[in-house]
Amino acid sequence: MFFNFNKKKQDKVVGAMEQSHQHESYGAIVRKQFYKNRLAVWALRVFYLILFVAVFGDFIANERPIYCQIDGETYFPVCHQYLVDLGVTNWDSKFISKKWLEQDYESAIFPPITYSPHTQDRPNAKFISPFGEQTFDKNPNGGWHYLGTERLGLDIASGLIHGTRTAMLVGIVAMSIAILIGLFLGALSGYFGDTRMRISRIRLLLNSLSVFLLLFYAFIVNGYVIGDWIAEGHLLLAIAYILVWWVGLFIAANLLTIPLKLIPVLSKKVTIPLDLLVMRLIEVLNSIPLLVLILAIVSIIEKPSVLFVMVILGLVSWTGIAKFIRSELLRIRRLEYIEAAQAFGYSEFRIIVKHALPNALAPVLIAIAFGIASAILIEAYLSFLGVGVPDDQITWGSLLNMAREKPSAWWLAVFPGTAIFVTVTVFNLIGEGLTEALDPKLRN
Repeated sequence: MFFNFNKKKQDKVVGAMEQSHQHESYGAIVRKQFYKNRLAVWALRVFYLILFVAVFGDFIANERPIYCQIDGETYFPVCHQYLVDLGVTNWDSKFISKKWLEQDYESAIFPPITYSPHTQDRPNAKFISPFGEQTFDKNPNGGWHYLGTERLGLDIASGLIHGTRTAMLVGIVAMSIAILIGLFLGALSGYFGDTRMRISRIRLLLNSLSVFLLLFYAFIVNGYVIGDWIAEGHLLLAIAYILVWWVGLFIAANLLTIPLKLIPVLSKKVTIPLDLLVMRLIEVLNSIPLLVLILAIVSIIEKPSVLFVMVILGLVSWTGIAKFIRSELLRIRRLEYIEAAQAFGYSEFRIIVKHALPNALAPVLIAIAFGIASAILIEAYLSFLGVGVPDDQITWGSLLNMAREKPSAWWLAVFPGTAIFVTVTVFNLIGEGLTEALDPKLRN
């Protein structure tokens, strides 16, 4: 009797636990599983710290004071610099004629590191180590070089902090572009497959013709103009120009389709093997070594820019995301709620955007985490090689490149190398944590 009572009580407890578990949302379950992985949780905390440094780097390392008083007037130079960069205002002449560290301040609050990435501290030039002797005679407002200096006296700590912003921008912007391309092509490939995309002959013909005209007009007729824009660093202008022409030709082609569909021969529908086309495109891109492809593209650009690196990385890094979305939609399109939406007569676009994609995005988080780590690492490669990044752009890779001038300057290799290693490891650990949390087979 006693054992039966205990068994009944135990069954009630288990039943209550299962019932509470059923009421939890999918996001809450994934979050709970993720936080069971302590390494992933600590990696996420370190990521928050890295993101904080990237966003507020100007308030951590800057030769301009956060707050100062000169001749009875109050200034906020760090914040004012943002307005200057936006073209809203300009600096007073007294701030242009005299360096910030040599100003006579009545009172001032400087960032913890009183140097910008391009501030040259000549008394402490020629590779001063973090533990070496440092002098500050001519710069009474200058502070200690916590991580040492390089040949020209640039502060390594300041370059490391501002390089964090570049690394985060490259990773996030590149993966944002990759997400847009990967979601679009992966959704089309997974949802329609090889047999479900049927369009009229005239629509296929006119849209194919619009693509041909776009390539002919943009890259043959006006190829030299677009090439000059890209060489001069106006990449966004070139992309906008091509997009405007593509949208215009696409709209014109589809409007012309409406009257021509009245002809029976032209209105007959044909099947487009989307899955086959997308997968072959992915195989072609994956067959080319990524770093070699990027080096070949950036080598033809006369005026290097970090923006080029972001766009190129995004254009070649979407294949993994497309595969994840494709595999998920191949499964989801056979589920009952998708069939119900089709029975209600919803358009294919609405079914994909509102019903299919929201339930297929979870695995994409894994690809994003690993993709950001890969983008940061590739940017460091390019900066180290001095390819694709301007000479005046301070990045972790460019700091590593400085170590080649003097191999004995160990701090030029240790600190940037550690930053790259920690950041890449953090994103890899977050990706592994997401993999474990999203895959039921890997959950404890």
